[in-house]
Amino acid sequence: MKQVEVIKEPDVCSSFRNLLLYFPGCISVDESGDRLFLSDSNHHRIMILDGGGKILDCIGSSPGFEDGVFESAKLMRPLASVYHAADNCLYFVDSENHAIRRAVLEKRMVETVYPTCTKKSSSLWTWILDKLGIERDFDMKLEETESSLVLPWHLIKSEDDNLYIINRSFEILWVLELPSGTMQEVFEGSSKIMEICGQIIVDKVSILRRMPSDWLQHQFDTNCSLKEIPCAGLLSSLASFQDHVIICDTVGQRILKLNKNSGLVSNFQLSNFGILGLPYWLSSSLERVYSSGEEICGADIHFESFTLLPGKIDIDLNVDIPKNAELLEPLQEGCVWCQVRGAAVEVPGTDKIEASTEKVGSAQQWYDNLDTLVFSTPEEECVEEENTISDCKLPEGRVQINCVVNTSPGTSEVFIDAALYLKLKRDSNLHDSQEKMAETMVDFLKPERHGRMRRGTCIQYLLKVKRDLEDLIFITPLRVRIKLDILNHPKADNSKDFVLTDSEIKVNISL
Repeated sequence: MKQVEVIKEPDVCSSFRNLLLYFPGCISVDESGDRLFLSDSNHHRIMILDGGGKILDCIGSSPGFEDGVFESAKLMRPLASVYHAADNCLYFVDSENHAIRRAVLEKRMVETVYPTCTKKSSSLWTWILDKLGIERDFDMKLEETESSLVLPWHLIKSEDDNLYIINRSFEILWVLELPSGTMQEVFEGSSKIMEICGQIIVDKVSILRRMPSDWLQHQFDTNCSLKEIPCAGLLSSLASFQDHVIICDTVGQRILKLNKNSGLVSNFQLSNFGILGLPYWLSSSLERVYSSGEEICGADIHFESFTLLPGKIDIDLNVDIPKNAELLEPLQEGCVWCQVRGAAVEVPGTDKIEASTEKVGSAQQWYDNLDTLVFSTPEEECVEEENTISDCKLPEGRVQINCVVNTSPGTSEVFIDAALYLKLKRDSNLHDSQEKMAETMVDFLKPERHGRMRRGTCIQYLLKVKRDLEDLIFITPLRVRIKLDILNHPKADNSKDFVLTDSEIKVNISL
């Protein structure tokens, strides 16, 4: 395969993108470290979980092909992974980048093992496009050598510490040498794969005999398998962990755990969603929003406008959760994004009064510094430290987000985005009818905004997933745009000093 062309994510505004998990395809474990590695494939990320389902970290930021720290690395539908205990790293398949990559867990860095990649040369124009948020072409490019790795899916570590890489249809097997990343051999045909890996596959999927037959059949319909081993397609979707087998349900968009002793199957509940941050599809360039009014997929923009005097402004957003939904956990700062444009600046969370009287704008600051030299004040006041964004859960059904900004005369805009993780209420009147729950869920997912899947089709899909929809976790995006028209400074009694006014505004929003 020659140099990879520009990657553009298909189905950019999928109706199911706002589910917590969107095709959780594969899972692997570090049993001694009490860690699981879940490939949330259509969200282009790998979640690191503990044995209780708490999200510890997240590998990958958005679709693309770029090495770097976990928060900036880009993946394209990651799938099977293998934990390498000696190096404390995770090898994983980056399927649509046709690559094998490595996450160095101690350094929190993603590297490309195969094929060898180089970054595009940086330039002033590239830097400008980055700052403007304009989508660029493929961030990494392959070396000019041929690459035989095409759409890999499964990953197995051999006894001699090499990696066996198998495509989804079990037609090609690649053998990759570690740690050099050299491709040793390529085998074609399912018979050769059975000869080399057959026993490993059989041993791993044999536990699935304890799963309900109707659930297995539902999974077979969406996975390719070997003729000799009907369950082979689920090879990378399960892992043994302590007294359980953890299984990815790619149809129901969830994780299951099978108790080895009792045979009971239950949902594997996730928590600590703040680690995931604001999903990449809910954020967009500030400049593009400002100039074109760009809208996030599936999100209404709540717009407010205020005319105030210059000084510190305390913005309180009171968000009412829909009555038939509940917030899974208090909103965390990582799920909130706040940015200010114009004659204003956000107050850092650790600053005291010095930050609250900070002037904004380079020209304004220059004149203010001159005023300070001529008209110095005899004393300064001190105030308590204030948080930029305080996560506060108010009475049930309401969330508050707080943002503090300092303003100077002129026009400013404050953008606040947040991701609220919700699920349907169990005590609502919906639990008697699965169809009513599906209709309510679709109202939250808003498929009509995406243009790909109609409402009826979306409802039918949810009814076929064969799971309790009250356990389905989804994201409700919040987007607020506040315009601030700031008047001129009032004059002090001595006609020399400016008067700064503390203001407070409250914005009430119903999702």
